[in-house]
Amino acid sequence: MAPPSDSSRRRAPGSGSLDLPWLPDCNLRYRDRRFWDSRYRQAGATAAEWFGGLSCFRQQLEAELRPGDRILVLGCGNSALSSDLFQLGYTDVTSVDYSLVCIAGMQARYAQCQGLQWVVMDARDLAFADGTFDVVLEKGTLDSMMVAEMDPWNVSPETTALLDQVLKEVSRVLRPGGRFISITFAQPHFRKRHYAQPAYGWSLRHSTYGTDFHYFLYVMCKGQELSPADLALGRRLHEPPGPACPPSFLQASDSEDYLSAIEL
Repeated sequence: MAPPSDSSRRRAPGSGSLDLPWLPDCNLRYRDRRFWDSRYRQAGATAAEWFGGLSCFRQQLEAELRPGDRILVLGCGNSALSSDLFQLGYTDVTSVDYSLVCIAGMQARYAQCQGLQWVVMDARDLAFADGTFDVVLEKGTLDSMMVAEMDPWNVSPETTALLDQVLKEVSRVLRPGGRFISITFAQPHFRKRHYAQPAYGWSLRHSTYGTDFHYFLYVMCKGQELSPADLALGRRLHEPPGPACPPSFLQASDSEDYLSAIEL
């Protein structure tokens, strides 16, 4: 795909003046490894942030972290989040992404940070032993898997199964008492249904950050029980779909402004 003209370029979400070389021709390509490889070849390891950088949600995130935590960052992309955590003193951070191009660039960029590990890995099949991590953290990774959905009330069986694969792996690699932290623009009435499944063995709560537009930080603690309200919400995921709603993409097909239009 040819790069768009200069007038149609968009800034990478939350990344200041960085311009994206090009955008996908349809949202479904956000789930295509070849798209991300091409994007990272052009953008390199220059930091780009969806939903803002660490400073936007540091207070909420650090409330969930402990000194010495073993942290897994899922779908790290070229975000500076892993490095920012390292600079704050969380020095046992493993970052995975399924793009070899991405991981090679991040290894080179942060070679001086000896506590940062960068690994090519698919979130659906994590090559770690059960109970390896104290914290699993994702920011925008699950959103990229859902961005082609037209009706957030009726997520397709394919996407529901994809998320389930990832969430089962997250639960497996968390130790008892470990926390899964998911940072997203998805509102609770859309996203909590996916997280509130008894099979994952965790509780669920959330907080918000941002001013004019709120983003959400979901925290799931392994070994704690879901509330009755969340259990009921989780059961709705398995009910027959309701009447079709008019198509309403979670993202405009030619823009990532849904991520970056609000300055946090």
